[in-house]
Amino acid sequence: MRTIIHVDMDAFFVSVEVREDPSLVGKPVVVGGAGARGVVAAASYEARVYGIHSAMPSARARNLCHHVIFLPGNHELYARVSANLGKLFADVTPLVEPLSLDEAFLDISGACRSQGSAQAIAWRLRERVAQTENLNCSVGIGPSKLVAKLASEAAKPRVEAGKVHPGAQVREVAADEVLSFIRPLPCRALWGVGPSTEAKLRRYGVSTVADLADLPLALTVAAVGQAHGTHLHALANGVDDRPVEPDREAKSISNEQTFPVDYTNRSLLNTELTRMVDSVVARLRSSKLKAKTVTIKVRYGSFSTVTRADTMPQPTDSARLVGQRARALLDKLDVRPGVRLLGVGVGSLGEVESGQLSLDDVGATDKWGDAYDAVDQIRSRFGHAAIVPATLVDDQQVRVKHSGQTPWGPDS
Repeated sequence: MRTIIHVDMDAFFVSVEVREDPSLVGKPVVVGGAGARGVVAAASYEARVYGIHSAMPSARARNLCHHVIFLPGNHELYARVSANLGKLFADVTPLVEPLSLDEAFLDISGACRSQGSAQAIAWRLRERVAQTENLNCSVGIGPSKLVAKLASEAAKPRVEAGKVHPGAQVREVAADEVLSFIRPLPCRALWGVGPSTEAKLRRYGVSTVADLADLPLALTVAAVGQAHGTHLHALANGVDDRPVEPDREAKSISNEQTFPVDYTNRSLLNTELTRMVDSVVARLRSSKLKAKTVTIKVRYGSFSTVTRADTMPQPTDSARLVGQRARALLDKLDVRPGVRLLGVGVGSLGEVESGQLSLDDVGATDKWGDAYDAVDQIRSRFGHAAIVPATLVDDQQVRVKHSGQTPWGPDS
């Protein structure tokens, strides 16, 4: 029998900000884009009292709480804290699977033999996180990933009747309690049940996990498809055999930006695209990976969204080649209606290996690889803004990122 725990940091981005600035303690705080087009990335529990939650438009959050404090966020800081947390998790077990910056699965089946019960491990881990990082987390324990994640959600602080309640902090669900625990939950609590799937299942009278578990498999498949239906049917019946994967590889790397106004100037859009490609390829190279596919995403002012992708003959970590492909994809799209959001990503990732030369490579003297190595060394020593593509320099100022723009929408 496996024993898996799911660690989920409480309001992670906001909690880190409050830790850095204690004057924010007890106040409604939001990390996100403060402008009309911004969205909430994270909200303190004091802000949640007013009904504010993640993914909510920032304008709506301000209407709900006029004195809410907006912070632009510091992704580099969050990443450093997340790395510190990863080291604490690795002290418990080598079987750690990060899901994002603020949550991870740990398979402690073997650790229980030397470190005590799952409850003891969970509480001790919470204490170490609090002592070393001055942050709180909720821990769920169960025989599978599904149950552990749902248990950590049940252990979290909650807002009821206008007050914040601390929650259980640690919640364990034993193997013989799984069905009684998951069946009363809404079906959207299951992995893979988003708004679209939930709407399809409602046509068959499904609103809870119990309804889905009792629905014949054939009808579930008819509602959402063979693979998805089979998977959801198993989860609803408490069956989840997925192992914790400590070396799970990244599937893609991307960057996108919502603009303060709709952009129709193609030259300006190409400059923004260059900035995003520079960021994406920097992350690609720092991870010692190469990519074979390039994707762009365009969202118009009407909120209609278009994506285009291109596959290269050989994997690359070259900003020049990725940029060429991305610009070629953008050139094929009509930007006259106005672009609200632009994004670029790379996929089909693999580790850096020696590549096969083509006929065009014979006798060629390509110094781009050496140039990128030099760029990496300069940035490692002096920061990302120390050297950038020339198109990102405006009036002798480096424009690595527009002032006031965050991953969660522009501030103005």
